[in-house]
Amino acid sequence: MKIKTKLMLLSLVLMNTVLYAQEEEKNPLKISGSVDTYYKYDFSGFESEDGTSNIGTSFADQQNSLSIGMIDLVLSQEIGRASFVGEVAFGPRNAGSAGPSGNSGVMEPHIQNLYVSYQITPELTATAGYMGTFVGYEVISPTGNFNYSTSYMFTNGPFQNAGIKLDYSFSERVSLMVGLFNDWNIYNDNNGMSDFGAQLYVVPVEGWDVYLNMITGFPSGTEFDLTTGYQITDDFYLGLNAADYSAPNDGGGFSGAALYAQYALTSNFALGFRGESFSTKDFDDETGSVVEGTTVNAFTISGNLTAGPLTFIPELRIDSGEESFFFDNDLMPSKSASQLLFAVVYAF
Repeated sequence: MKIKTKLMLLSLVLMNTVLYAQEEEKNPLKISGSVDTYYKYDFSGFESEDGTSNIGTSFADQQNSLSIGMIDLVLSQEIGRASFVGEVAFGPRNAGSAGPSGNSGVMEPHIQNLYVSYQITPELTATAGYMGTFVGYEVISPTGNFNYSTSYMFTNGPFQNAGIKLDYSFSERVSLMVGLFNDWNIYNDNNGMSDFGAQLYVVPVEGWDVYLNMITGFPSGTEFDLTTGYQITDDFYLGLNAADYSAPNDGGGFSGAALYAQYALTSNFALGFRGESFSTKDFDDETGSVVEGTTVNAFTISGNLTAGPLTFIPELRIDSGEESFFFDNDLMPSKSASQLLFAVVYAF
């Protein structure tokens, strides 16, 4: 009897092993990612000793040089209800160098995503780990953006959020995410998961996506964000990002809005326009309140010429501000700056 029982148990173990192996074979480990490189010329000729760009946004800050972006490697797998994503990037265009103006000397690998998910029910999914932020329109990877240079809102908002979240799908057109997170861009937070975040996703009509985002906590501050896009026709897409961030303990915050318009002229060439208005907030020590700072406007025209996995991006950008944030041809303070950029992105 004991031998028979052991044989039955062994059969069950072998059967489960075979079924699991078959499931793995159906859902193999996926490897994807991208590499990118660019050349940029700032018409002022400005080039600082520390690599600071004349236009103070993330990445692509090297003047008159063929420069690298990053190699981005993504591993992912889904077996049954469980899944994971692990993403690491090497090069200047990664979250480790994504502060204002970046730092093109930063070449260490940096984790972009590292999280696991479990589908509790068909409608409810739990995710824990280090995740690319749910806030904002633009992302770190150049494959996720039409423009190669980034907006001021992207540069000043969060890049990643570590924590745990729950996603609930009410229908194909409405879902809600809530979660507890560390402070922005931090793997380990001695302050604990002190931030609360939420995202409401709505599809008012077919082709129109709306994301209402919020994240708040101490000392991170509070940001409200609207990200929306409408595929008006097969060729014409219109997007909008608007955000308001208040951080009394960290200098004030910002507010801004950006319009994204893209039109496909052919099956492999499209033109895109980004117009952004970005305003800083200052903290008044005397009154203890947040007051309006200064404003900068940025206009970017980019082309996307694709050939299979390769995308060539010519880009012209012109920024102007209320104050002299930039430098002119004589390297004197100026209220405007312009640059021409050529980027190549390969996705795999």
